[in-house]
Order: sequence, then C-alpha cells, then structure tokens
Amino acid sequence: LFPPPPLQHRDSVKMFSCCVVLFLLTTWSSAGCNPSPVLGDVVGDYVRYHYNATFIDGKTFDSSHQRGAAKVGLLGEGRLIAGIDKGLQGMCVNERRTITIPPHLAYGSTGAVGLLNTTLVFDIHLLDLWNKADLVITKTITTPKDCKRSVMRTDFVRYHFNGTLLDGTLFRIQVNSGLTQNSLVGEGWLVKGMDEGLLGMCVGEIRNIVIPPFKAYGEKGSEIPPQATLVYDVLLVDIHNPKDNVTIEDQVVSESCTRRSVLPPEEQHIHNTYIGMGYVISGMDQALLGVCTGERRRVIIPPHLAYGEQGAGDIIPPSAVLVFDLHIIDFHNPSDTVDIQITYRPEVCNDTTAVNDLGPLSLQLHDYENLQDAVLGADKVIDGLDEGLRGMCVGEKRLVTVPPHLGHGEKGATGVPSSAVLVFDIELVSFEKGVPPGYLFVWLMDTPENLFEALDINKNQEVSQEEFGEFIKLQVAEGKGRIKPGLTMEQVVTDMFQNQDRNKDGVITANELKLKVDEDKEREQLRHEEL
Repeated sequence: LFPPPPLQHRDSVKMFSCCVVLFLLTTWSSAGCNPSPVLGDVVGDYVRYHYNATFIDGKTFDSSHQRGAAKVGLLGEGRLIAGIDKGLQGMCVNERRTITIPPHLAYGSTGAVGLLNTTLVFDIHLLDLWNKADLVITKTITTPKDCKRSVMRTDFVRYHFNGTLLDGTLFRIQVNSGLTQNSLVGEGWLVKGMDEGLLGMCVGEIRNIVIPPFKAYGEKGSEIPPQATLVYDVLLVDIHNPKDNVTIEDQVVSESCTRRSVLPPEEQHIHNTYIGMGYVISGMDQALLGVCTGERRRVIIPPHLAYGEQGAGDIIPPSAVLVFDLHIIDFHNPSDTVDIQITYRPEVCNDTTAVNDLGPLSLQLHDYENLQDAVLGADKVIDGLDEGLRGMCVGEKRLVTVPPHLGHGEKGATGVPSSAVLVFDIELVSFEKGVPPGYLFVWLMDTPENLFEALDINKNQEVSQEEFGEFIKLQVAEGKGRIKPGLTMEQVVTDMFQNQDRNKDGVITANELKLKVDEDKEREQLRHEEL
C-alpha cells in the first residue's frame, strides 16, 4: 500500500522468491494480479488472507473459513512457518495460490503432534496487504475547472462515498442512499486516513482514497474486518467552516445606484421580505445588506447561517451550504415617501398643479405611454402618483418613485406585482385648475353684491334654468369663475340649478337662492345646536 519500493528492487525480490520456491516449494497461482496500490507483497508487509490447509491426501486439518476470520501475518519476521512466509511473497491482492510445503519448511520433526515430518498443502486467497511505512494514497478521478476553495482542517464537509475493502468487497454504499456523510475534518470525527484523504478536495471533485488499516479501524472490526485496508470513492458535495461568513461573488451593480439597502432603525422591506426581522435565514439577511436596485450577486451561505443541521424538508439536506443567484428588483422602507426628481422645468412657471386640478398627463411606466386625465386629491390615481403630480408646471417632466404603501400595496394590480416600487416618467401636457371638494363652481373674483338680481335677467323675480345657465357661462367666459374640471357646462348648470330649486317648481326665487358658503355655515350651526 503505499509508496512501493523502486520497481527494480520489487522485481528482484519477486525473482528471488520464484527461484527459492522452485527449489523448495510447489507453487500454483489460480488468478491474475488484481490492480492494487502495490505490485505485490514483500518482506516487512503485513498480509490478511484466507486459507484451507490439507495433507497430501486432501484431508483438511485447518481452515480460516472454519475459524470465521482471515489470518493476519507479517512477512519475513519469522512469525509464520517458513514455507508460508516464502509462498506468500510476490502475491497480489485477490490472487489465489496453492502452496505445497515440504516438512523442513513446515513443522519439521519438532512441530505439533500430527504435523511432524509432514508435507502440507495451503490454498490461499490474499485479501489485503499493507506496510507500516504506507501512507494514505489519493487519486483524483475528476475535478472542476474552477476550484476556488479546497478542504482544510477544521472545515465541515458533506460528501457521498462508496467504500470497499482492498479486495473489492463492498461494505458501504452512500451514493445511492441520497444521504451525505457530514463531518468536521481533522477533529477526530473520522478515521485519520479519511481526515488526510479529504484535504485539498474541491466541491464537485471525485477522489479515490486508499487508507491502510493503522489509519482506519486497525484491529477493531465488525462490519469492517480487523486490519482491513479501506478504499473510498468520494464525491465532495460542499464545504464550509464554522467560522465562515456570507460570501458574495459575481457582483454586478448598476452605475445609477443611488441608494443601498440597510438594516432598519425599525424595519425594512426588500424583495417581498423584511431584512433583520427574522423573516429569512440570517445568511440571507446579511447577503441583502447594501444591495442596489437592479444589482445581481451570487451569495454563498454556510449552514450555520442557513438551515443548520436540520435542513428544510426534502429539498435542503442537513448541514448544506446554499448558493443563491440574486437579482434585486426593488426595495423600500415603510417610512419611505414619494421621491420626486425634476428632469425638466420650464423657465416660466407661474401656474402649478394643486389638489382638485385636472391634468391630461403624458405618463410612462415600463415603456408604456398613454395620455391620461387625473383629478388630484379625488382618489382617481394612487396616492403616491397624486402626490408626485402636485406643484407641476405645464411642460415640466418628473421621475416619480412611489413605494408600495403609496402604490398598489401588497395585493398589487393588473401588471403590477405585489409590494412593487413603481417608477413613473411624467410630462404634464396641460391642466385645468380645480375647485374645492363639494363645489361645482367657484368665483375667481368677488361675488356680485346682489346675486339674485344678476341672475334674474328678465327681472320677473324668478330665475329659470336658461337664465341660470347663461349667467354661469358668462362668468366663466369673462374669467370671473370656473367650473369643476371633468364636467361639462351642461352638467354643472343642471346640478347647480337643481340644488338651488329647493321646492322643485322649475324656477329659483330669492328665498331659495343661497351660496354654498352660506349653506355650509347653516349646516355647521345646526350641527352644534344638535350637539
């Protein structure tokens, strides 16, 4: 097992052994040499083998199979009978030999009763061999092209493996079970040889590891026999260190990044989750800090910052390192207000939009353009856009960013996902000044001193709807008043006349006519009297 002596020396040993055997033994090999880490056993090697021992007449006097355990011996140290010692030399693992031993190389004339001066025949199957000078042997079968990190002591690894003895006997199949072997490296969780064999491996690498018995389970044995060399084929699934933090790779940040995510002072919302509030694994909390809208990043999260030793359902195994490829769509804070960037403002800007104004707007959202009308302060548009449209001049352009709680919220809308930050590219084409809530018409100058007389054009002490309409149209035409935007003159006149014709007889008298201001005062006074 493990580093073999120079080839020339090993060959000379085999030649010498063959010569001795030809003179002293009858040796027959029934199997070719199975590939193994060594060329064949030599003096100083330990061997593990099964045997059946018979006399020349075929009568069995001993068998390792009957004893229930393979024989372990050291070559060249006089611990085996001389014929066995010589007959084993040069054997390969899995080779079978019949060794005929003359009496003087067996028990001679002073041996055990029944074996004195007797020729013995051993049928031997070599299972294992190793040397105290052996090292752990590793051979890389495949390795990824991009290996950014390899196993070091104190790392925690997850790997699949198949385990066999040196003769090919399978003792464990971990690959097909779907489960991984999880362990710290260099902390005594594994046999010493496996600790050594895993060092330097990359995630995705497949490696063959041969471990001599004294770096495996030694003389102890149950499922694995005593003094067994172990051969592992290992696929490394992932690796982390308990001291690892979140790793960020392949970061692509937009040049226009003007804001990065931070921990709250109170709470923060990002990509449909809160940061720092326990809504996601702690590693993801860390990974999302400092991101910009539109940024892409790869995040590697060790298990102690993810789902730990328990894993999550059937999807995430225990002690798994997680890799996320993130694309940050948007983020906001519940305390965010509407953000307004003025991209163009005319030099002359006398009239600006206010509550209740009506404006045809050139509105762009996600490259979709459509001329829209919006009455400000009338719940005709989302709150954030309503706010973003105020104070604008005709011809002005703005970029308005609206957080979800001032947009479509957690429910979203058609074409708008839940909890989405909205960005509007707006140009104000024109607008009409509005009127206060509840009003259909407002005076832009002082109210006529005697309003009823002004309305009663034919002076018959009553005002018809035609007279009323002519008067309102005249005030608007002369710039003395304006009607509510979004309604036609006919609609305004009809509604105002019906409000003043209190007895519904088709005309308005002086007693019926009241300004809305006076009506509001009467209602307020009545409310106080009722209280």
